[in-house]
Amino acid sequence: MDIAHWVSHARALGASDVLLESDTPVVVRVHGEVQAIGDVIQHDALEKSARALIGNKAWQQFESRHSFDQSLMLRDGRCRINVYRTLRGVALALRLLSPAVNDVRGANLHPSLSRFTQQLTGLLIISGPTGSGKSTTLASLVEEINRTRACNIITLESPVEYLHTNRNSFVRQREIPTHSPSYEQAIVDALRESPDVLVIGEMRTPDVMRLTLNAAETGHLVVTTMHSATCAEALTRLCMSFPSDIQTSVRAQVADCLVGVVCQRLEYLPAYRIRVPKCEILTATSASRGTVRLGQFSHIPTVLQSSGEDGMWTFDRYERWIAQKNDWSFGEKTPGDGSDGESRRASQAPASAKPIPREVQPTFDLEIDEEMDMHEIAKRIDERKR
Repeated sequence: MDIAHWVSHARALGASDVLLESDTPVVVRVHGEVQAIGDVIQHDALEKSARALIGNKAWQQFESRHSFDQSLMLRDGRCRINVYRTLRGVALALRLLSPAVNDVRGANLHPSLSRFTQQLTGLLIISGPTGSGKSTTLASLVEEINRTRACNIITLESPVEYLHTNRNSFVRQREIPTHSPSYEQAIVDALRESPDVLVIGEMRTPDVMRLTLNAAETGHLVVTTMHSATCAEALTRLCMSFPSDIQTSVRAQVADCLVGVVCQRLEYLPAYRIRVPKCEILTATSASRGTVRLGQFSHIPTVLQSSGEDGMWTFDRYERWIAQKNDWSFGEKTPGDGSDGESRRASQAPASAKPIPREVQPTFDLEIDEEMDMHEIAKRIDERKR
């Protein structure tokens, strides 16, 4: 049972996850859908391979907690690994991370998100369901700051997923519990470590939320993630996590320090064979701050709908931008990593695509309706080429 082999095979298939379980076939997630690609894995073989993968010390922690998280390099890329137990025995969930950390453009996000990285203080929340790419968006924003500003960035993650290289900024990455016993302790310590930007991997508990809000009020830009389906739900969860007798003051605190909320999902584009983030973006305006302060979270969709000129995006508006965009990035290297213009241009096409000699390029007629958008045209062209 060679876990690294299946990870390499999954990357070749364009998978985002590898799921392993005793007495079950190897399963991968490609474009959001799971499929079996291997034979049934024997219990003893998987347990032996899992123990060799994470090491004896980590295995002892796993046996006491029956769950263990870790990020590590496997052959050609970094993976986030969760080892756990099921009715059948040992199981692993491996998230395949991008080999390079991209900025906002390289992560296929709208360029307007770059404005959040220029803020000096306040709270920026990246939200979305599990598996929607929150960690990748968080890393891209950190890389945007790293590339464009000179500041001290401290990240608190559990576990560390993307590794950043110091560019114009200095990025100090700390892992929970390897470098600090808890998020609560790490946030308190970080405020004594001269941060300009504080990145908190996830707000999970009321104590972490309280400390995060306090950090955002003390002159730092705080970027964090949480699980939610919409921007309104993210702010509701944040404020409702506190006791009812202090929720009024918490809402005022959130309204004062809020920079923005980005809620995202992943959308598959068949014409390009990639998944890209589809976002709902709330910015800090007088209307959005007032809505939060009054606790009128049900009015946030109306604020989003009516504030396009203020840089806000609904999911529908963002989807129209996706339909018009045709210069997607396909794994572009991080700026400043020594890649030249030719390699950057090559990254604009899928890895599986090969140039067709001019003399044998196919020609065909295509009827185009005036009401068709660019996404539909690209889709039909792709179908005709096939």
